[in-house]
Amino acid sequence: MTTPVPSAPAAAPVSSATTRPIRQTLLVLGASGDLTGRLLLPGLGVLLASGGVPGLRLIGSGMDDWDDERWRRRVADSFATVGADGPAESEVIRNSRYVTADVTSEDGLRRLLADCAGPVVIFFALPPMVTARAAAALARIGVPPGTRLMLEKPFGVDRISAHSLNNLLATLVPEDQVHRIDHFLGKSTVLNLLGLRFANRIFEPLLNATHVACVDIVFDETLGLEGRAGYYDRAGALIDMVQSHLLQVLALLAMDPPPTLQAQELRGRSAQVLRATRLWDDDPAAASRRARYTAGEIAGRGLPNYVDEPGVDPSRHTETLAEMVLTVDTWRWAGVPFRLRSGKAMAEMRKEAIITFKQPARVPDGLIGYQHPDRLRIGFGPDCLGLDLNINGPGNPFDLDRVRLTADFGPGELPAYGEVLRGAFEGDPTLSVRGDVAEECWRIVEPVLAAWKAGTVPLGEYPAGSTGPADSLLGPVPG
Repeated sequence: MTTPVPSAPAAAPVSSATTRPIRQTLLVLGASGDLTGRLLLPGLGVLLASGGVPGLRLIGSGMDDWDDERWRRRVADSFATVGADGPAESEVIRNSRYVTADVTSEDGLRRLLADCAGPVVIFFALPPMVTARAAAALARIGVPPGTRLMLEKPFGVDRISAHSLNNLLATLVPEDQVHRIDHFLGKSTVLNLLGLRFANRIFEPLLNATHVACVDIVFDETLGLEGRAGYYDRAGALIDMVQSHLLQVLALLAMDPPPTLQAQELRGRSAQVLRATRLWDDDPAAASRRARYTAGEIAGRGLPNYVDEPGVDPSRHTETLAEMVLTVDTWRWAGVPFRLRSGKAMAEMRKEAIITFKQPARVPDGLIGYQHPDRLRIGFGPDCLGLDLNINGPGNPFDLDRVRLTADFGPGELPAYGEVLRGAFEGDPTLSVRGDVAEECWRIVEPVLAAWKAGTVPLGEYPAGSTGPADSLLGPVPG
């Protein structure tokens, strides 16, 4: 382990505006970026409003030449979007600081760490390559005892870089102090899935290859690029959504029951599933699709061609819709296709997992209308449950009707970023992605990325506001 920096204070100082001692510091690298204002700070605001992290010191840093006042306005504006304007939040805003620094330089990081008090949580709101350079600089100077690291996805840019970054981080802090963030793993979402599966005998015995025909995990959104070309045009839908978020949902749906919900047990089960996951028939051409949106209209709002969006480089051939078909090669799931899709500028927003069951082995002669299979639908925004069944409806009792039984999971105590922040502040890695799992996710998508780069899978198109390309591997998403 690298020797800690000597400038870490031995005792927590007292804020000038209050007698509350500073217990922890959140140091945000890349504080002026979109992610910080749009997701991180609102999540922090709700966490503070709930009474979490008393005595927090907030420091933002980046290359933009901001002063404290501009940074505090950004924090206040972000907190206001979630109604976080109480005394605790006001105190954090008032005592917050912004430091202009090159976060990939040793001198810049030394200055930042010298300004921190108590245990430090460092949030890397940075592109993958900048994160790696910042981590390398930290490895050369060391970090204060008890430091925890929070890293945004994508973790690395491929399996080799993810492995290299894992090795680098291991020289800084132990693995359970590294929080690789995937906000799809917010506590309420995780517990909703695990509670549904493992606390209900009616479902769990059916979730296997004997009874399930296929599993669809879909994240379609109506939004287009929305000014995010700087990041998105270099990532695309496969890396932005499928390689990270959707594979984590797959792991939760396909894992065997863990003996406890302790981090070691839960993350171990997730790793088992992903080690057994690979591309269907190992054929990228047949088991993947990519496309990007062209001009169209969504809810009366016109969208231009993706390639005409500001900041887009058409030569990158960036996809805004990605699909993959995977197999989970375990006793439970062998032979069941897991179909993953994420698309931008779609006709409607759909964030759900759909488990389609096989048709009955035989239906008695005389019953009609049972052509639709039973489906279990798990929604992730809003969090809800639906069960599609065929039952006898009004009129002819031999004619079966399609019905959907629905229930709401209800919102969690905190938004997803509030939950993952709380996990880091409390030193609980349950909701973070383990290092080997991050590498497995890259392994799974590597054949597809290579085939796309080689042009084996053509880049299709679909009009904004449509249901996607005609050759979708999912076909029409089950309604």
